[in-house]
Amino acid sequence: MRRLIAVIMLFSTAVSGGSVQADNLRIVGEDKAFVVTLASGKEVSVTRQMTPCAKNKGWLQPLVPEPGIVPVTEIEVLNAINDPGFILVDMRTEDWFSDATIPGAVNIPYTEVAMRMDELGCSKGAAGWDCAGAMNVVGFCNGPVCPQSPTAMRAMIRDGFPADKIYYYRGGMLDWDALGLTTVEGDF
Repeated sequence: MRRLIAVIMLFSTAVSGGSVQADNLRIVGEDKAFVVTLASGKEVSVTRQMTPCAKNKGWLQPLVPEPGIVPVTEIEVLNAINDPGFILVDMRTEDWFSDATIPGAVNIPYTEVAMRMDELGCSKGAAGWDCAGAMNVVGFCNGPVCPQSPTAMRAMIRDGFPADKIYYYRGGMLDWDALGLTTVEGDF
């Protein structure tokens, strides 16, 4: 898997022509250097460059930010949009949400989700959150390098939200836009 990711990233670096400053990879809290030795013996560093497609800096996020969280693709997001058993939550800050979001998404910023779990089917009691009636939450942010939704999901789990009711759309707005899928201005 790592080899495949390295090859894909190497290919995208070669396609971009190297006209932009490349950075070491930032993976969940640390900078890392990855060097691949090609069959020819040449060593190539796998880096990340800001291109029109790779619009935002950040830390590469794991596909599953915490055990029990279910990763989803655009197909599952599309199916969840009108499913009453799911709530689609844009976990980005309000300015990002108001600019463009996935149709049907509600905004609960990552900095507020632990205080607003009542909107996700939990009830607040003297002992903390009771999430026995928790909804299925599809959460997303800006994409594979954005830590906002993984941060929110960790806070939810810490405060009692069941991990298996959290569905992580890691692709977020970056992939949604790259695929040309419809966006709307956030509606408060």
